[in-house]
Amino acid sequence: MAIFARLTDLLKANINDLIDRAEDPEKMVKQIIIDMEEQMQKAVQGLGTVMASQRQMAKQLEEAKAQSKLWEDRAKNALKDGNEELAKQAVDSKLKADTSVATYEKMSAELTAQVDTLKQQVDILKKKLNEARTRQSLLIARDKVADARKEVSKAMGDLDSSGAFAKMDKMERKIAEKEAQADAAFEVSGLEAQQSDPFTEIENKKAADDELARLKEELSKQ
Repeated sequence: MAIFARLTDLLKANINDLIDRAEDPEKMVKQIIIDMEEQMQKAVQGLGTVMASQRQMAKQLEEAKAQSKLWEDRAKNALKDGNEELAKQAVDSKLKADTSVATYEKMSAELTAQVDTLKQQVDILKKKLNEARTRQSLLIARDKVADARKEVSKAMGDLDSSGAFAKMDKMERKIAEKEAQADAAFEVSGLEAQQSDPFTEIENKKAADDELARLKEELSKQ
């Protein structure tokens, strides 16, 4: 049946490959489940139709057997009454009923085999559908994790490509230069303050006078 062929294709499909080709894997997985559920419903309906035909065929078979029995009994009664001609007519009707019985038995056997096969297929499909439902949550979770990892990798790549760290290094060097300039300015201002300090001037003058006196003393000794 086409229904089971379609379901078989769905079950044989590599779901992971379908997800790889999908723009939205989560929607794809959900749609696969929906498709399988719809096909499963059709399969169950198809099975129900075949089983209804099987029951109808069984009913027709029983009716044909009843007709055969009826005409057999009539033929026997006609023979008992010595009416061979009437018995022959009954036998002809019985043979026609027997032909119907044979036809219905064959068709009933075929339908029974089909029903058994379809039941087995539906059972397998139900198990596969349950398995797919179980895998659905896992696949969606894996997809979300993959998306998150992709976003993190993209953020890291954007950060590197934008040269953010290089810009920060350059800014740090500029700040260090400003700090060095500030330190130098501070030292210069401190030195000037020291030179303009009157106590420092007195101390420097005394040191100069002492050195001059020492030199004069050395010269006088010579």
